[in-house]
Amino acid sequence: MAEYSKHQQNIIRRYYDNRQSIALQKLSELVSELYLAENDKKRDQLWKRVATHLENLKAPPSLSQHILARRDPAILAANLEDWLVRPPR
Repeated sequence: MAEYSKHQQNIIRRYYDNRQSIALQKLSELVSELYLAENDKKRDQLWKRVATHLENLKAPPSLSQHILARRDPAILAANLEDWLVRPPR
């Protein structure tokens, strides 16, 4: 395994400390992109990215499955509003 400098270690640590915030930000961007997507192929790609960020966010599996099964940006946006106030644990 590579040795990292102290500076690199701090960058890596900050990334993992802020991973949940990053996932919330990416999900909010994806909600906008989903509303603007013009074809099914693009929507499929976006929903795959949503799944990844839901996993990074450590959202409850049942809720993640519900969001991904319905594929409704409004449901994702409603949950995102709640998570911005109180992130999932």
